[in-house]
Amino acid sequence: RSLGVEQEQRVLLALGDGVEFVATWYAVVKIGAVTAEAYTFLQPKDYEYFLNYTRARIAVVDRTTLEKIRSVAPSCPFLRRVLVVGTAEDLRPNEASFQKLVASAPENLEAAHTSKDDIALWKFTTGTTGAPKGAVHAHYAPYLSFRNYALGVLGYRPDDIVLPVPKLFFGYARDCAVLFPFGVGAAAVVFPERSTPERLFELIAQHRPTIMIQVPTMINAMARHPDAHRPDLSGLRLCTSAGEALPAEVYHQWKQAFGVEILDGIGSSELYHIYISNRHGAVRPGSLGQLVPGYRAEVLDPDGRPVPDGEVGELWVEGETAALMYWGDREKSLSTFQGNRVRTGDLVRHDADGYFWYQGRADDLVKISGIWVAPLEVEHCLQEHPVVREVAVVGETVDGLTQLVAYMVTGDPRGRVDPGSLTAELQAHMRGRLAPHKAPREMRFVEALPRTPTGKVDRKALKAGADVASAAATNPERRGFLRGIDASVERESDRG
Repeated sequence: RSLGVEQEQRVLLALGDGVEFVATWYAVVKIGAVTAEAYTFLQPKDYEYFLNYTRARIAVVDRTTLEKIRSVAPSCPFLRRVLVVGTAEDLRPNEASFQKLVASAPENLEAAHTSKDDIALWKFTTGTTGAPKGAVHAHYAPYLSFRNYALGVLGYRPDDIVLPVPKLFFGYARDCAVLFPFGVGAAAVVFPERSTPERLFELIAQHRPTIMIQVPTMINAMARHPDAHRPDLSGLRLCTSAGEALPAEVYHQWKQAFGVEILDGIGSSELYHIYISNRHGAVRPGSLGQLVPGYRAEVLDPDGRPVPDGEVGELWVEGETAALMYWGDREKSLSTFQGNRVRTGDLVRHDADGYFWYQGRADDLVKISGIWVAPLEVEHCLQEHPVVREVAVVGETVDGLTQLVAYMVTGDPRGRVDPGSLTAELQAHMRGRLAPHKAPREMRFVEALPRTPTGKVDRKALKAGADVASAAATNPERRGFLRGIDASVERESDRG
């Protein structure tokens, strides 16, 4: 307020995890302003996009993001002040020290007069198919998600201690670690370092969490860690998983290693949080689970007609936590939101027991020989082979024809494999499990898969890579593409 922030104005949080993030997030909402969060390891052009898209008057930053924000500030006409956490040295005229302002502020903060329908926060889409869009949510959405999911499915208790793997800019982690525990008087572990198996094992030993907020990538990494037999995870009563589908094989590896149940589920920025989830004691590995209380769902064909149980269709979900709109994109809003009914773009099948099974994204489908193929089905088949740690399948166009390409990380941490013999072995593995047209025509072995800041496989990067790689045969300058993508992945993995 002292910096001039008024109700309904956006504040961009671009700082790492810590008490400052938590306090600022709650404070922005309490004064009736609107929060928006950005990952701390983006490029300057990304912060320029977020600042201009949100028209944020204030950016809250730390040492990691300060120089990047400074470099683009002249191109961000709405930005008035930068609030800097962690350093008060060499601040510029438009910058203020977080610590100094906190020290001089009153101890009590009067809440703004807001209604449940006032805008409280934006949740960004992941941007895997374009620039991130802000899904606009009112004050009632966080409360309903807390009631429906945190209480109705996970059963948060006052004695819980929550350990999140993703960082707090990701709404899935922030709500599970900051919003939901406060709703019951529980606690959470918030740490600035990047999440690695080693650091997470240390935090588990130190704080004995009861709930762990997970993503499939880290579940896989922890279960396969050479020291997985050493840590004691018996204090965990459950783990959640979201962000992308959790393969049944990875679930079983985790359960065998640690004995802890994983409640896989699916949610979205458009519906605020998780709306389908497995339940404690009723997990079906490989499934998304059943509807969370407060939600209805339909599985429809392209003409909008319900499909029978067992058949694949597009998932539509109805719930009161649906976003009001995508900010500044009326056309996309109209195609996605129909009141509280949301077109998710996810392909699923529904069984007679009420469980949903993820089949990929509608926009990820690849047409091979005139037949649509879901890459996720191929990925699950390949992941059943013991040498495959991670895999992503994308479509590549060669001579005007589309073919499937599989990018794989093998059991060798440096990706050293005999491509010829392993390719033949994997082709034999797929034979009899997949129809011939679903088998990838080419397999590429890499050290790591590119990922978005939220931990999902960055299929946009892989598709772009496939297009470049397909031209390598005729353009020698592009033959180093795979080495280049490996290097960029390694740099990104260093950032967490």
